[in-house]
Amino acid sequence: MTIPEISIPITEIPLEKNIKLFIKREDLIHPEISGNKFWKLYYNINQYLEQQPEHPFIVTFGGAFSNHIAAVSALGKEQGIKTLGIIRGEELENKWQENPTLAFAHTNGMAFRFVTRAEYRNKESLTRDLQKEFPNALIIPEGGTNHQAVKGIQHMLNEGTKSFDYLCTAVGTGGTVAGLSKFAEEHQHVLGFKAVNDPTLEDEVFKLSGKKNFNLFEAHDGSYGKITNENIRFINNFSEYYGIQLDPVYTGKMMRLIFKLIKEDFFPENTSILAFHTGGLQGISGANRMLEEQNRPLIKLMKS
Repeated sequence: MTIPEISIPITEIPLEKNIKLFIKREDLIHPEISGNKFWKLYYNINQYLEQQPEHPFIVTFGGAFSNHIAAVSALGKEQGIKTLGIIRGEELENKWQENPTLAFAHTNGMAFRFVTRAEYRNKESLTRDLQKEFPNALIIPEGGTNHQAVKGIQHMLNEGTKSFDYLCTAVGTGGTVAGLSKFAEEHQHVLGFKAVNDPTLEDEVFKLSGKKNFNLFEAHDGSYGKITNENIRFINNFSEYYGIQLDPVYTGKMMRLIFKLIKEDFFPENTSILAFHTGGLQGISGANRMLEEQNRPLIKLMKS
């Protein structure tokens, strides 16, 4: 993988309060390996390829609408590497074609192995078995989170991000917030907005970052993947007012809670906030299919 020669824009979100809010558009770094996924894969893939494996092969894990699965499949196609996705939910085996994320991954050449939720929860055992089965493969954890991923996140920070007081990101498996925490400036405080109800995340982030300069907020609306009508309204209003598309699982929930914290005077006056748009927009089509089946409002897609 090579770093694209693209300048990632930092866009201001106008506020009535005496606080500055900006979004760094990491979602624009690559059309398919989007946002934080690009940086979490960057060192994992490059170090693997430096070993010059005879038949490069990537194995990874994800759910039905996983941004990580989509990104790894696109990376495999781009780099000419075979990929295998270990997918949570054996019920998908005979209907994955109806799932936009898995259909996309398949067009990129990814093969699937569907496992039960009980098997999926025991990833340590699954990983050991896969390492025996594919001894020369690169096995990447769910969400891409490991020490190499944390190292890659440093590239989301640069000269243009140094002056901000707060750095904000959505949190799934914890790699991105750990990377921001590890590589932030001394004066910066990192805020993570949890898309999953996981009480172990704070300890995991600290293990990966080695710093205590972060706080995690519950932003999952009760469970991972839950999409409320309030969240849909916020995303649609946000795209209409500011011209930026958010996704319903990560960035939409993060921005909604940031606005709430601003309204509640969580942030001191004259401070500046930088929120990272970590991508995930590929999941909107699957979310809208589910919402349509439930006869609920849909997420409006901005015209590209």
